[in-house]
Amino acid sequence: MSVLNNLINGISLGSIYAIIALGYTMVYGIAKMLNFAHGDVIMVGAYVCFFATGSYGLPPVAGVVLAMVVCTILGVVIERLAYKPLRQAPSLAVLITAIGVSYFLQNAALKLWGSDPKSFRSVVPSGSLSLAGGKLTISYATLVTVLACVVIMVALTAFTGNTKMGKAMRACSEDKGAAQLMGIDVDFTISMTFAIGSALAAIAGVLLCSAYPTLMPTTGSMPGIKAFTAAVFGGIGSIPGALVGGILLGVIEIFGKAYISTQLSDAVVFAVLIVVLLVKPSGLLGKTIREKV
Repeated sequence: MSVLNNLINGISLGSIYAIIALGYTMVYGIAKMLNFAHGDVIMVGAYVCFFATGSYGLPPVAGVVLAMVVCTILGVVIERLAYKPLRQAPSLAVLITAIGVSYFLQNAALKLWGSDPKSFRSVVPSGSLSLAGGKLTISYATLVTVLACVVIMVALTAFTGNTKMGKAMRACSEDKGAAQLMGIDVDFTISMTFAIGSALAAIAGVLLCSAYPTLMPTTGSMPGIKAFTAAVFGGIGSIPGALVGGILLGVIEIFGKAYISTQLSDAVVFAVLIVVLLVKPSGLLGKTIREKV
């Protein structure tokens, strides 16, 4: 039963990683850039929900919705101010800018809210579901997290496959120049990608702090890096790959903590990533693209 409990905890953590990884995989798939400030958008969403439900007494659902709205606006502002001017710039310049935006958000949070860790009150009711005579317990937070991940993945797959905006995103992903010639507003499409990814980051931040109730300006740093690892693991640019990579990464981390070492669990996660990239550089579900020169 301990193995099953660890597996359930791993799937719960992996579901959070998968939701975060969607932001990375969508932005990379369409804009071909890595938004390393994504982890700090998670932190901002968690702080917004924390103050909305704690200081202003809003119900948890309203707090989550407000966090999504704030993070959506933040994502669009970041894209317009920091990334849009660098559309034709070398990838190194975009990467350095993303790191700069990440540090800016962390230090802004440090200035606004201080460095003291805050105890985050879960937006999910406490309690658990007992199975097998009480030997197996599944918390309500775990159930909500996994359900939210599945719903988001299904909705996002349907959105990109069946809606006009989703088809525009896929067209921009294939060839921005050709998409623009066909009348697609590439700049607006990329902004919408950032908006959707940032809204999902807010949900992931709330779920992460509900499961691990400590909130501080650096809360999103390591989960953001691990979610990027999950996106690469599953095949960056692939929505199903983000789900598979996130779940596998969460399971590997929890089992590493349980059976190897709590100190070495992160090292195990990144070691597995290195092995996967050596064997299949495009990731588990990624496609190898040949470029003609």
